[in-house]
Amino acid sequence: MASFEEQVSQTKDRFEALKSEVGKVLVGQDHMVHRLMIGLVADGHVLVEGVPGLAKTLVVRTLAEALNLDFSRIQFTPDMLPGDVTGTQVFNPKEATFSIKKGPIFGNLVLADEINRAPAKVQSALLEAMQERQVTIGNESFKLGSPFLVMATQNPIEQEGTYPLPEAQLDRFMLKVLVGYLSKDDEVKVIDRMAGSSAEPVVSQIMEVEEIHKARELVRQVFVDDKVKRYVVELVHATRNPGAAGMPQLKNFIENGASTRASINLIKAGKAHALLSGRSYLSPHDIKTIATDVLRHRVLLTYEAEAEGRTPDSIIATILENIEVP
Repeated sequence: MASFEEQVSQTKDRFEALKSEVGKVLVGQDHMVHRLMIGLVADGHVLVEGVPGLAKTLVVRTLAEALNLDFSRIQFTPDMLPGDVTGTQVFNPKEATFSIKKGPIFGNLVLADEINRAPAKVQSALLEAMQERQVTIGNESFKLGSPFLVMATQNPIEQEGTYPLPEAQLDRFMLKVLVGYLSKDDEVKVIDRMAGSSAEPVVSQIMEVEEIHKARELVRQVFVDDKVKRYVVELVHATRNPGAAGMPQLKNFIENGASTRASINLIKAGKAHALLSGRSYLSPHDIKTIATDVLRHRVLLTYEAEAEGRTPDSIIATILENIEVP
């Protein structure tokens, strides 16, 4: 039986191999791929914001192929119904009975494309499945498969005809990742791969489902010192009451701070980051690295902050600079 440190090292190597395999198809989106792997290992969902054409769909499909998992894509539109996501009962007139037709939510990796284009009832159907890991159709409840990861996308430039996610529903996502444009060199590589004379690259299965479950078990065993727990709580409390944390300049910029779920997800995502870095313990560096992605959708700014051009990222950066690191 390998020691815990050896298992951690082996897991890091396996996920590095997974990242390399995905890199055969995907270019220049290392941050998004890494955060998806953190969500996969920490059992949390990921919200991605970026303009169209930045390979958001491609990264989830490629990851599913490399892991041999079921991939589902749901294109959200204003005329959707909850049953279009979860499934519905279908009446059989010959036998006068109902049968269940499961919806696209029954997958391992689910891409919820442009989630803010669907009305609140449809958003709620998806987010209930994310939270409870089950779907009720008629009078029958169905457990969702494991692993189950939702990657939802939002388009930041087209707000007409959208239904923005309420803060309470945004809180269900462990991470919110901002995806930007590729560098010039990376864009040339994409052109060579996708529009060149050779065939488009394909990925091979690189990992078994059992390895994901094993990695999740290892995440639970990652050591967390009480000082790091206290550091996480200080960060989250600073978003609620910046004045008490020695940052009165932020008091008029924050409407609502992060919830207790933010503290939990900071620890869980930080432990996953430590594991993927090959360490058996959680360090403040892991927390600082992952904090912005965990907190940016949980810090609601005032109109004054928006008028002055402040963003959640800049507020979080100020908090990280001012809270003492243990």
